[in-house]
Amino acid sequence: MTKTANGQFIISLLESFAPKKLAVEGDPIGLQVGSLNKSVHKVMIALDVLESVVDEAIQEGIDLIIAHHPLLYRPLKKIDTAAPQGRVIEKLIKNDITVYAAHTNLDVTAPGVNDWLSSALQLQQTEVLLPTYEEQIIKLSVYVPSTHAEAVRQAIGNAGAGHIGNYSNCTFSSNGMGTFMPLEGTNPYLGEKDKLEKAEEVKIESILPLKLKNQVLSAMKKAHPYEEVAYDIFPLLNKGSELGIGKIGVLEKEMTIEEFAEHVKKAFGIKNVRVIIGHDHSIKKVAVVGGDGNKYIFPAARNGADVLVTGDIYYHNAHDAQAEGLTIVDAGHHIEKIMKKELKLVLENELAMRKYGTAVIESKIVTEPFTFM
Repeated sequence: MTKTANGQFIISLLESFAPKKLAVEGDPIGLQVGSLNKSVHKVMIALDVLESVVDEAIQEGIDLIIAHHPLLYRPLKKIDTAAPQGRVIEKLIKNDITVYAAHTNLDVTAPGVNDWLSSALQLQQTEVLLPTYEEQIIKLSVYVPSTHAEAVRQAIGNAGAGHIGNYSNCTFSSNGMGTFMPLEGTNPYLGEKDKLEKAEEVKIESILPLKLKNQVLSAMKKAHPYEEVAYDIFPLLNKGSELGIGKIGVLEKEMTIEEFAEHVKKAFGIKNVRVIIGHDHSIKKVAVVGGDGNKYIFPAARNGADVLVTGDIYYHNAHDAQAEGLTIVDAGHHIEKIMKKELKLVLENELAMRKYGTAVIESKIVTEPFTFM
């Protein structure tokens, strides 16, 4: 039996994947129009909230639009329903369609927009181009009878604990003797009420990002046989995973600039790119930043990129790139449309795991404003 999800619940799933704290300061993410306090039968993932996208949402019976680019990027002084933006807001309110924006938090999270772009380019050995956030790491120690140690170990690993570099399910175990006395009102797995019990137990230790604490603890308790689970959580000074804007990695094989431009067009399903040629050697190391890449020319150059794939490069910044010996492939801001398919898959999976029947669709409207003639 499937259930219909509440708007707040859907956004809680989204924000567990792309927390607000990851957003660049001043980015107007979050609820933009409408209310989340309602049942949501159908969600649409969109890159932009244009009037044509809202008309599509009305036709599709959408309750919630999750967009990458905020509809309300600057504060409004008035809502004039005769003007284009006011007309969009009016349609949304009249048709009870809520709009929520996940912008730079969706860029920074992992996997996020820039991971999806780098995967489309088939980059290997990728790292963050410009770190903006470091995940806090915690340590979990749980005491479990030896008969259930493997089940608990697998449960916390499957929930995300134990990732160290490119290794998963990393744990350490030590054996010992646990003691406990069940009191009135208990229903113990082992032992009798008011009698001290001894049990051979295993202490399982693992590390995990703080953001996964609740889901790891939930999985641990579900797999653990005890009515009351004994466990400890410690904050660590270990360096966690770095998150940030953009990715940088290497191609499987070197390409000429001409070959790489064709590779970009094929990867993103586009017909044209602008190329700023900063050198005459082949392309091996590639930086990618979805959206406006003007601020990331120097980070790409400092990190040894041969080329930066991005959008919206300004004329004078193109000269700066050439002076740095950096080639740029301006593939357009619209390559971020990749988030529609990928975020749809994320939300569909999260909802299905919890047996919710809320449908998630991609907007089919093309919001690319540029036409090459």
